[in-house]
Amino acid sequence: MGETNLLQLPVRMRRLRRTSVIRDLVQECQVTANDLVMPLFVKCGLEQPEPIESMPGIFRYAPAAAIKECEELFELGIRAVALFPCTDVSVKNEHGSEALNPSGLIPSLVREIKRALPQMVVICDVALDPYTSHGHDGILTSDQLDVENDSTVSVLSQMAVVLADAGCDWVAPSDMMDGRVGAIRQALDDASHTSVAILAYSAKFNSAYYGPFRDAIGSKKAGGKAYLDKGTYQMNPANAREAVRDALLDEDEGADLLMVKPAGAYLDILTRLRHSSELPLVAYQVSGEFSQIHAAAKLGWLEYERTRDESMLAIKRAGADLIITYFAKEFAQELTTNT
Repeated sequence: MGETNLLQLPVRMRRLRRTSVIRDLVQECQVTANDLVMPLFVKCGLEQPEPIESMPGIFRYAPAAAIKECEELFELGIRAVALFPCTDVSVKNEHGSEALNPSGLIPSLVREIKRALPQMVVICDVALDPYTSHGHDGILTSDQLDVENDSTVSVLSQMAVVLADAGCDWVAPSDMMDGRVGAIRQALDDASHTSVAILAYSAKFNSAYYGPFRDAIGSKKAGGKAYLDKGTYQMNPANAREAVRDALLDEDEGADLLMVKPAGAYLDILTRLRHSSELPLVAYQVSGEFSQIHAAAKLGWLEYERTRDESMLAIKRAGADLIITYFAKEFAQELTTNT
């Protein structure tokens, strides 16, 4: 084809895609180990890490093994962990009172982690579902049909103080009760924990993507048969404006960071919040997102590493400053290997 047939284009977008080096030079965002938080599941009485069947490569750890895992993560450049307990049935009850035990699994582990690794940022979940016999995130109403908001907030505020006393850096209320951020901020300040930050699960949706997580902490079923319906407190997946409103209320109440959960199906919410708030944004790439990538790759339908990396890049591109993801450790290991 002769030159006379060339298109007269002053702008050719492919000029900046011509080689891998050029593409790297003009890349707009990237994911690094500093962007990642690793969730850790902890359980007493384990001699070896216990595989979670629905989450390939993810384990429940005994406290001593969890500390070792934190040390490995820190060495890889992962500077924050989010702790989740798998609580023994023997200490669960309707009110989740084990959540207030200062010698319980999570407070005890926090103290040990901070002794072994003071610089690790330790994030503690503030919700009652790992501790309640019914699996809901709070105290049930007298008719057992709903979660009672204000009495739950009272317990959550006490729980946050217990965790702060143990030395956690950020408390992360994931319950979605109204007013809990303000109540927790007041309780922390009254207990002289003014430096403990609140990572608010501000836009936590009533999602179908949480199933493997509920396996991991042992709170997945109601009556042993059906998934619990948490629609009276977790958000309707159809509502975007409501998500922004809820998050801005948390900001007004004193939240230091805002979270969107799940991440992948709610990238539009991340972008809306990025335009609505100056606070750091955290996205939780949840268990279902993680497991479906593994399952499709196992069947040969997706290329595992590229799909994993693209999923996290999309979350970062949408506006997240931090990503809580089960891919964190392996991703950081690959970054270390490739440098």
